[in-house]
Amino acid sequence: MRILSNKIKDYIGKEIEVAGWVHKIRKLGGITFIIIRDRNGFVQAVVDKETKNIKIQDLKPESVVKITGKLSKDKRAPGGAELRISKIEILSKVKEDIPIEISKKDLGVNLDTLLDYRPITLRNQKQKTIFKISAKVCNVFQEFFDKNDFVEIHTPKIVSQGAEGGAQLFPVKYFGKKAFLTQSPQFYKQIMVGIYERVFEIAPVYRAEEHNTRRHLNEYISLDIEMGFIKNMKDIMEILTEFLKFALPKIKKDCKEELDILGVKIPTIPKEIPKLKLTEAQKILEKEYKERCLGAPDLDPKQEKLISEYADKKFKTKFVFITHYPSKKRPFYVMDDPNDSKYTESFDLIFDYEIVTGGQRIHQYQEYLEKMKRFNLNPKDFDFYLSAFKYGMPPHGGFAIGLERLVAKLLDLDNIREACLFPRDITRLIP
Repeated sequence: MRILSNKIKDYIGKEIEVAGWVHKIRKLGGITFIIIRDRNGFVQAVVDKETKNIKIQDLKPESVVKITGKLSKDKRAPGGAELRISKIEILSKVKEDIPIEISKKDLGVNLDTLLDYRPITLRNQKQKTIFKISAKVCNVFQEFFDKNDFVEIHTPKIVSQGAEGGAQLFPVKYFGKKAFLTQSPQFYKQIMVGIYERVFEIAPVYRAEEHNTRRHLNEYISLDIEMGFIKNMKDIMEILTEFLKFALPKIKKDCKEELDILGVKIPTIPKEIPKLKLTEAQKILEKEYKERCLGAPDLDPKQEKLISEYADKKFKTKFVFITHYPSKKRPFYVMDDPNDSKYTESFDLIFDYEIVTGGQRIHQYQEYLEKMKRFNLNPKDFDFYLSAFKYGMPPHGGFAIGLERLVAKLLDLDNIREACLFPRDITRLIP
């Protein structure tokens, strides 16, 4: 029976079998140390004078092996134990020398090399750690919203039109019909509010935007929720805040070893995240930082970082909600501010840059028709979507978190591509 590295302490003095990749080979005098890597960590195996009949000349780093031997206590070895090899079987040989030394703590390669050799570089401990934490983010997202009576849904990724408008759509050949990869599950999650009241989804979305920045991908994982019977968008901001209060401490606790490897600390969520209207934020930016942005429909990346710095100075947190974006900036389904229709009941959560977008949606059929007219949209093109609102929909709203952007920020990664297993951007389609 194969014993994993995190369980070997239970087998001191016994003959066991381990299996994994040869992480590192080190020779010291007449002794050869072989570090074996499995999914949970490392095991140190040794060949010495008493076991010199064991043939290891064909072993190279990343060879896949199965090793049998007796385990003895050794505080210096990974896991506090060392395996004296009595038998070794090579399950898969390395065909050529590996181009990157993945056993190093830091690979020390540029981003293009890191991504070009992704099937190899992902084996590096630091690289693997990023995606264990990413998986934990998804896990806690599911856990929190499941506990709060949300139903997980799976919506189509091939659609007939976009939810966000504009020309940000990837066309798809679909049996002679016009089709696209989805920008967002927005229409479907709103429809599902009419069935379950509260829904969430973790799924890829696609944006045909010709960005080439550290913060943008053309394919990314979106963590979406939508909930009914809200009073206003504050209810959405409150449940987002509660999610972050649940998620970040749990990630900090459950991923302590991984966070230590990366040398990062998970931030603390304040009791209440400060809120600023966009116009208020712009006035602050003009006064405090001489940024001429009053009247602009959005904050640019520099201004997002500055308003985060201001929040840190003023409210002792870099998290800040920016609310009431202009109606012309937000999609047609976003509810207008009842006090001023030039603005919307919408928000972004800024943490040095935007990590969440959300708000309240229109729920009255007639309001949709009026808003679509303003946006020069034909209601007939949205028949399936609008049918949900003909037959009664509660006041509702939701938000979307970009997984890779959140992970990149939490782990202080230089580029969002580092938080994506196999990133897709305007230049990269392989691997």
